[in-house]
Amino acid sequence: MWSSFPREAWWTAVFNAPPRDTEIYCDIATPPKWVSSHEVTMVDLDLDVIRKRDGRTLLDDEDEFAEHQVRYGYPTDVIAEAEAAARWLMDAVGGRTEPFGKACEPWLGMVDGERP
Repeated sequence: MWSSFPREAWWTAVFNAPPRDTEIYCDIATPPKWVSSHEVTMVDLDLDVIRKRDGRTLLDDEDEFAEHQVRYGYPTDVIAEAEAAARWLMDAVGGRTEPFGKACEPWLGMVDGERP
């Protein structure tokens, strides 16, 4: 498993090597803030973009996102940013746009030892 916390982006990503069924799992979240050299904080906004090893790309937890907008009073700009990030990720992850293509393979090989 290899994780990515892109600066200023409304998402994070976890890349999994085989044999896991989920190849990529992206959380829609507020942009990460580095608290120290080894600590990151952010708020998970419920939406997830998932690419399965069979190639399917899914948008998950839309119901939770809608429910929590009301329950927690998400500001309209937070809702808009989360929805925009989800749309972008669906296209990028599904279309294998880097870093969701082959860029993660060398890193997975170092972490899991299953790839060259």
